[in-house]
Parts: sequence; C-alpha cells; structure tokens
Amino acid sequence: MDSTQLQVKLLLNLIDQGYDHEAWHGPNLRGSILRVKPAEAEWRPGETLHNIWEIVVHSAYWKYVVWRRLAQAEKGGFPRKGSDWITRPGEKNPQSWPEDVALLHSIHAKMRDVVSSLTDEQLAFAPEGSSVTNLALISGAALHDVYHAGQIQQLRQAYKRRTI
Repeated sequence: MDSTQLQVKLLLNLIDQGYDHEAWHGPNLRGSILRVKPAEAEWRPGETLHNIWEIVVHSAYWKYVVWRRLAQAEKGGFPRKGSDWITRPGEKNPQSWPEDVALLHSIHAKMRDVVSSLTDEQLAFAPEGSSVTNLALISGAALHDVYHAGQIQQLRQAYKRRTI
C-alpha cells in the first residue's frame, strides 16, 4: 500500500463517508436530505428548535469556515447573511430550499478540494484563526456531518408522526 499522504487519504475517506459516500452507519448528510421537500425542511418541532433547513445552512457555514481556514481566505465570504445558525426560511432570507441545498454541496466540494491539496505534514499545524490543528479541524468537519445527519433523520421521523 502506498503510504504517501496516508493521513490525508484517510481524512478524505471520512469526509466522503460523512457527506455523500456509502457508509456502514446509515445515511450520511447528503443522503439524509434526499427527497426532503420544502415543507418538511421548514417544519419546526418546537418554537425554539432548529429545522432541517437551518441544519443544512449551519452545516454549509461550518464547511465554509473549515475551507476558509485551510485556504487562508479572508472572512466575510459566506453567501448567506449571518453565521452559525441562520433562521430559515424567512422573509429576510428569501433563498429557496434547493438553493440552500446546492450551497451545501458547492461548499462541501470546495472544502474537500482544499483538504485534498494538503500534505500529511500540514495536518499537524493550526491554521491562522484556529486553536486546533488542521487534522482536528478536518476530522471534526466529518463528524459534524454525521452528527447532523442523525439529527435530520430524527426530525424527518418526527415530521412524519406529527399531528396536523
């Protein structure tokens, strides 16, 4: 087995399984939002709880942060107004559900591309603006996807069981 950039290859495998490749743990993030309709995405299980749509934009935001830190890009380039948890949908945020799903996909691809450009040696360093190493940042992004995929699966089940 070629051990060149083995750590980067393993991280890419984690990113892929957590986001859009088959994995033993069940649906990944992309799989958890397949066939979700806008009404399901915007349904909120409680007044102060997040909906699927917000989880998708939140996931896109943190992929953007990982990409920005690894690429050493300037702050302020996230395509939606706000940070972390952005209320969706709403009059102040008129983007449609498919546009926010497309945003998640495109930012994921950018993040994956920058990870694939790293060397194993670069994984031990913390990027500017981060208190954790590149390794922790990237593996955390993969785990973040799996965590939110599970949340979305729970929300989808609750949506199906709701009373109208």
